[in-house]
Amino acid sequence: MKVLSKTITSLTLGLLLTLTAFASGDKNKKGHGDPVNTPEEINEYIQHHVKDSHDFHLFSYFSDGEEHHVGFPLPVILWGENGLTAFMSSAFHHDDNGKEIVEKGGSKFVRLHGKIYELEEGATEVKFDDEHHPVNASTPFDLSITKSVFGILLIGLLMLLWFGGLAKQYKTKKVPTGFGRVLEPLVLYVRDEIAKPNIGPKYRKFTGYLMTVFFFIWILNLFGLTPFGFNVTGQLAVTAALALITLVVYLFSSNGHFWSHQLWMPGVPYFLRPLLAVIELAGTLIIKPFSLMVRLFANITAGHIVVMSLIAIGITMQQQMTAVGSTLLSFVLSLFITLIEVLVAFLQAYIFTMLSALFIGMAVEEPEHH
Repeated sequence: MKVLSKTITSLTLGLLLTLTAFASGDKNKKGHGDPVNTPEEINEYIQHHVKDSHDFHLFSYFSDGEEHHVGFPLPVILWGENGLTAFMSSAFHHDDNGKEIVEKGGSKFVRLHGKIYELEEGATEVKFDDEHHPVNASTPFDLSITKSVFGILLIGLLMLLWFGGLAKQYKTKKVPTGFGRVLEPLVLYVRDEIAKPNIGPKYRKFTGYLMTVFFFIWILNLFGLTPFGFNVTGQLAVTAALALITLVVYLFSSNGHFWSHQLWMPGVPYFLRPLLAVIELAGTLIIKPFSLMVRLFANITAGHIVVMSLIAIGITMQQQMTAVGSTLLSFVLSLFITLIEVLVAFLQAYIFTMLSALFIGMAVEEPEHH
C-alpha cells in the first residue's frame, strides 16, 4: 500500500507540474510567459516535451513580473571545427530559437529546436533557407550528457547498487532482506517465466542479459511517468541500440542448426529454398530487431503524447467550460491514463525481454534426434 500511495502521489505531482508548465507558457515560443492556448502551440509544446534536451526543465513560474525556470543544466560536450569544446547548457539561458550565440573554444554555437549548431567563421547570426534550415551553420559531433543520457547513467547506477546488494545478501545471509525481498521475486519471474520457457536448457547463459534488459526498460519507463520528465525509452536511438544488442547476442550465439534452417530450409522443394533463405535472412537481420525497436519506441512515445493531450483539454475547453471544470476534467482523464501507463511500463519491458529470449532460443536450439 505504501508503494501504491507513493506512486499515485508522484503521478499526481507530475500532472500538476505539467499543468503548471502549460499555464506558464513554453519558453521556446512567443514571448516569455505567453500562454500555450492554441492547438498549434499545444502540438508544438507536446512534440518538444517528448524530445531529448540538453537540460532539465521541470516548470516555470512568475515572480516580480519575471519568468523563472526550475530545473538544472547538463554538460554540453561538442567536437567541432576547433576540436573538443565543453560547457554547461545554462550558457544558452533557455534560448532555443538560434538567436543567442555562445562563444567557447574559438567557436560560436547556437541552439535551435533542441539541436546545437556551430556557426561558420565570421558569422554573427543564423541564416535560414526557404524551408527554415540553417545555411551558414554545421552540426558538430554531439557527446553531451543530455537528459536521456543522464537518465541512463542514473538508472544504471541504481541497478548496480540494488542488484549488487542483492548478490551480496545471497553470499552472506542466503536469504535477502530489506529491498532485496522486493527484487527477488522479480528476478525469479524473469528467470522462470521468460528465460527458461523460451531458451531452454541453455537459459543460464543469457539470464543475466535478459534481467538487465527487463529491469533497465521497466525502471526507465516508470521514471518517464515522474515529474522529472524522462522519456528515455521514447527515444528512437535508445530503442535502436537495445534492439541492436539483442541482434548481436542471438547472432553470435547461433549454431549450425539455426543457419541450416535459415539458408537451406529442409522439408520444402529445392526451387523454393533460395527464396525462403532471402525471406528468413531479412526476418533475422532486419525485421526482428526493427520490430523490437519500433514497438518499444512507439508505445512509450504514444503514451506520453496521449497524457499530454488529455492535460491540454483543460486549456482548449476553457471557452466552453469554467477554468476549474476544464482543469478538473483534464486532470481526471490524464490521471486515469497515467495509471494505465504504469501497466504499459511493465508490459513493454516484458514484451521486449520475452521476444529477445524467443529470438535467442531460436538461435541456440539444438536439433531433435528421433
